[in-house]
Amino acid sequence: MTTTQTRPPATRPVYRVVPRRSVFPWILAAVLLVIVVGVIGALATNPALNWATTLQYLFSERILRGVWITIQLSVLAMLFGSALGVVVGLLRMSKNRMLRTIASVYIMIFRSVPALLQLLLWGNIGLVVRNISMGIPFTDVQFFSVTTNSLIAPFTAAVIGLALLEAAFVAEIVRGGVASIDRGQFEASSALGMPPGYTMRRIVLPQAMRVIVPPLGNQFINLIKGTSLVSVIAGGDVLTEALNISASNYRVIEMLAVATFWYLILVAVASIGQSFLERRLAKGAH
Repeated sequence: MTTTQTRPPATRPVYRVVPRRSVFPWILAAVLLVIVVGVIGALATNPALNWATTLQYLFSERILRGVWITIQLSVLAMLFGSALGVVVGLLRMSKNRMLRTIASVYIMIFRSVPALLQLLLWGNIGLVVRNISMGIPFTDVQFFSVTTNSLIAPFTAAVIGLALLEAAFVAEIVRGGVASIDRGQFEASSALGMPPGYTMRRIVLPQAMRVIVPPLGNQFINLIKGTSLVSVIAGGDVLTEALNISASNYRVIEMLAVATFWYLILVAVASIGQSFLERRLAKGAH
C-alpha cells in the first residue's frame, strides 16, 4: 500500500509596489510659491498703492449697491436668457425648416457680435427709436406711447443685452443636451402614444439636465464677470461704482482691487452652488 503525500503549496513572495517619488513637482511648487509670495509682497509694500483706501471702500454703501445691481443683472439675464435659450434650442432641432433657419440665424447673429457692442447698441437705442408706441397700424389710434429713453434705462438695456446674448449660448447647450439622449427613447415614447411635447417635458429634458447643468453653470459664472461690461453704459454695477469713486479720489488700482474682491466672492458662491447642484443630479443618476 502506497501513500501519497501532498506538498503544501509554495508561497509566493508578496511584492509591494512603491511608486517612484520625483522631486520635480516639489521643486516646481516651491518655485511657484516663491513667485506668488514675491508678487504679493511687492504689491503689499508698494508705496504707490494706498491699501487703506481699498479697505475704506470695500464695504461702503455705494460699492454694496453696485454689488446688488451686479447680482440682479446676473440673475435676471440668466433667467430670461435661459427661458429664451430653451425655446431657441428646441426650435433649432425642429423638423420645420423655417423654424430651424430662424433659430440658426438668431444664434449666429448674437454669438458673432461682441457683447460690448450689443450693450452699446441697446444703451443707445433711443438715438434711432425715439418713441415706443402701440396702436392700430395705418391709423392714428394709439393705445400708449412713451419715449424710449424713459422705458429703456441703462439697467433695462443691460438686462436686455445680456439676456439676448445669453440665450444664444444657452440654446446651443440645450441642443447638445437633448441630442445626447438616445434616439430610441423618442421612438419608445411615440410607440406608447405620448405626444412630442409630453415626451420632451417628462422624458427627455429631465435626463438632458445632467448634461446641460455643468456648462450652464459655467455660462452663469461667465455672465457674472460679463456684467462688468455694462459699465460702458453706466449700468450701475460694482465696476461702474468703483470707477466712479476712482474718478473722484484718483485711486484707480485701489478701487479696481475692491471690484476684484467682490467678483471673486460672487464667482466663488456661484461655483459652490454649481458643485452642489451637480452632486444632486449625479445622485439622481444612480
